[in-house]
Amino acid sequence: MIKEFVDVLVIGAGPSGCVSASYLYKNNVKVKVVEKTKFPRLVVGESLIPRVMDHFAEAELFEALDAMNFEKKLGARFIRGEEICTFDFSKKFGEGWDWTWQVPRADFDNTMAQEIVRKGIDLEFESEVLEVSFEGKKSKTIVKDKDGNLKEIHANFIIDSSGYGRVLPRLLDLDTPSKLDPHSSIFTHVKDINRPEGEEGTQISFDILETEVWLWVIPFSNGNTSLGVVGPTDFINSLSENKDNAEALKNAIQKSDYYIKRFAGTEFLFEPVKLENYSRAVKRMYGDGFALTGNSSEFLDPVFSSGVAFATESGMLAAKLYLKESQGIPVDWEVEFTQYMKRGIAVFTTYVQEWYTGNLQTLFFHQPENPDVKEKICAVLAGYVWNEENSFVKKHDHVIANMAYLLNMQKEQSPE
Repeated sequence: MIKEFVDVLVIGAGPSGCVSASYLYKNNVKVKVVEKTKFPRLVVGESLIPRVMDHFAEAELFEALDAMNFEKKLGARFIRGEEICTFDFSKKFGEGWDWTWQVPRADFDNTMAQEIVRKGIDLEFESEVLEVSFEGKKSKTIVKDKDGNLKEIHANFIIDSSGYGRVLPRLLDLDTPSKLDPHSSIFTHVKDINRPEGEEGTQISFDILETEVWLWVIPFSNGNTSLGVVGPTDFINSLSENKDNAEALKNAIQKSDYYIKRFAGTEFLFEPVKLENYSRAVKRMYGDGFALTGNSSEFLDPVFSSGVAFATESGMLAAKLYLKESQGIPVDWEVEFTQYMKRGIAVFTTYVQEWYTGNLQTLFFHQPENPDVKEKICAVLAGYVWNEENSFVKKHDHVIANMAYLLNMQKEQSPE
């Protein structure tokens, strides 16, 4: 059996894996990436948030991505009947990027993967991890390539960026139930032949069909648009008696007063994909010789597009902490990795939960708008969830519920 020896083995070539590998490579770490699939490949998570731009820039991937001319995302729009709430990332609390991209992930991920190959990083597609064993912090990973050949990869550290493949969580029994209620989604792409001119045609929107059910509309620069419906799993399953994903998505579009004319009868570019009970969690995010990043550890919900941001945040952090440790500097992985990531995850978890209770929607659509509140919420939606100067970060566990309660009380007491 062929044996390879590397400093770091990265499992998965999505955003988290590419950011990790690129950062390590530029710091003279011998890194190898193995990816189970062949790129380009279809994957969900097409709306980014500004925090990811920090990571792409630091990993020296920004220029290659920017050259692709993906649709710029300057904010986000939420629609509820005739009510509309729009967030502009340039009007957020605190510092940070004020734009990002809306991307067909097949093209986006492939651009990153090809860029790290161009840099000289060893990336092996269609290679599946079969087993992993540890001796102290050192690991031996058995990989099967596309021709069925087996290989031993010996590494000082593993960064598991395998996403929904969840390689180490499966092999090491690290999965645990998510704290979030079971939700599912169905999505596809369409040729957006009825797309309006200007901002209306390019703006990402979330159309609330019911308190816990919403439609996403993500326009791409190539003329296509991603359409998806999200809701409690029982509701999503009820959209088609025959469990036909295309029928279910068409029925969801029919419920949208805002988008029915634009998308009714539009041909789907591929059979709609269903992601059922997508939220994920793990018992721990690291161990001797490994760290879990991105969706291989935690995935919350697509409503605020936090998935790629947490993937790149954790991927970059894991790479930095490994580099620090390899230089003989002590690293407290519990404090510097898990507790740090959990702080940001906790903020977004609150926002997801309060979205589905309706409390956050109460704040979004309240009139007149409170500019201070909106700026602080906007910073969270942009991904700057570690900035505790923002009271809507620091007090996330009660500020939304308390403010929604007060607004509802005022509404009840106000004269008709």
